[in-house]
Amino acid sequence: MTRGVRVAAAGTALVASVVVLQGSLASADPGSSGHGDDGDDAVLDFDVRFSPPDYTDLAEPGPSPADLITFNDVLLVDGVQVGHEVGSCVLVDASGLANCTAVVTLDGRGTIAFALENAPPPRKVLAVTGGSGEFKGADGDGVLVENGDGTETTAGTGTLTLYLGDD
Repeated sequence: MTRGVRVAAAGTALVASVVVLQGSLASADPGSSGHGDDGDDAVLDFDVRFSPPDYTDLAEPGPSPADLITFNDVLLVDGVQVGHEVGSCVLVDASGLANCTAVVTLDGRGTIAFALENAPPPRKVLAVTGGSGEFKGADGDGVLVENGDGTETTAGTGTLTLYLGDD
């Protein structure tokens, strides 16, 4: 196996592990909202259709600290697109462990920002760090679960639940 093939194989494995992270959102009940100043709490449930991630090998060949992964996922509720999620991850070691941030845009409602540590297993806990529009001043946490149904040609699906508060 040539070095180029080994690097490509390692990069593909890393990208597959980050796809887990991307599926971060998708089935937000259109009636749920976390208004920033009214004290309401909200639970938003999303289904996500992950985009193929874009892997940029910036450091040592193959997965290594400082490499970058970006994504742009489709968010769905009952099979209908309600928004999208964009984000990036910076690898911190060759295992695929990464620091990730993302912004969810819900069509006509506003944005929700969050951060998480991406690593196995497929269930990840995230921190909601802010929002805009209906979600102005939002905070809270959430859970991203990757379904593990991605293939070499599709990025797969997942779910995201956000527990928004106004603390």
